[in-house]
Amino acid sequence: MPLSTPARTLLLTWIAMLAFAGNSLLCRLALATTRIDAVSFTLLRLASGALVLALLVRGRDGAWSRAGSWAGAGALFGYAAAFSFAYRQLPTATGALCLFGAVQASMIGYGLWRGERLAARQWLGFACALGGLLLLLLPGVSAPPLQGMLLMLLAGVAWGVYSLLGRGGGDPTQLTAGNFLRAVPLALLPLLLWPPAQLPAADGVAYAVASGALASGIGYAIWYTALRGLGAATAATVQLSVPLLAAVAGWLLLGEALGWRTALAAVAILGGIALVIAGRQRAG
Repeated sequence: MPLSTPARTLLLTWIAMLAFAGNSLLCRLALATTRIDAVSFTLLRLASGALVLALLVRGRDGAWSRAGSWAGAGALFGYAAAFSFAYRQLPTATGALCLFGAVQASMIGYGLWRGERLAARQWLGFACALGGLLLLLLPGVSAPPLQGMLLMLLAGVAWGVYSLLGRGGGDPTQLTAGNFLRAVPLALLPLLLWPPAQLPAADGVAYAVASGALASGIGYAIWYTALRGLGAATAATVQLSVPLLAAVAGWLLLGEALGWRTALAAVAILGGIALVIAGRQRAG
């Protein structure tokens, strides 16, 4: 029996959230437990994602290869490269939390720059989210590596820019396919300039391809399908689950502990962003 539309939307939404959390887990697994470098991981992720997305949209009007832009591809490559290098040092949960907070903070900051007004409760939420990010960055015995945190913040800002560039750009799956296609030569350039000392191990390659083909390519396609049945506030709220899913996956599969600093930062960042989203929903 086919699923009803609400049930189908719910199922697709959670599959997409698991895929997004899977990106963090697969990247951390590859770079922490296998012999693969961050440059090779980035190239394989983008190339496999481009291939899968091209296969998904090939039956449409043929315009997908012209969709997107080089600016979007540059932001996508910047996100993917900084993401990979950051996960050489960061635990899964910390990286996912930092990425999510940086994405949301950059997009909220852009809205403020464009003249968007926040209610008092939203300002409180925004301040809490920024405070959570600051808590992760503060020095201390339990602090994550600063270089990794700064790289993940850069990845989050790049993804925020990518998201803003894609607004109103037409079919989102075609747009994503076009940007992935353009990002591949950008990812190939650093590999040619700084070739790895040794070939990546097969398991590292498998994790990179899974990240690109499944967690990225198919994950984005599923998410864009689910979005048709979700309101904007619901879509924003459900994404709060991604860092939590990544934390659970890191704990179960990599034995990563969730320290007090990360736990407090999670409450501040996710709770703060939830306040901002709730305020937008009431305003709508």
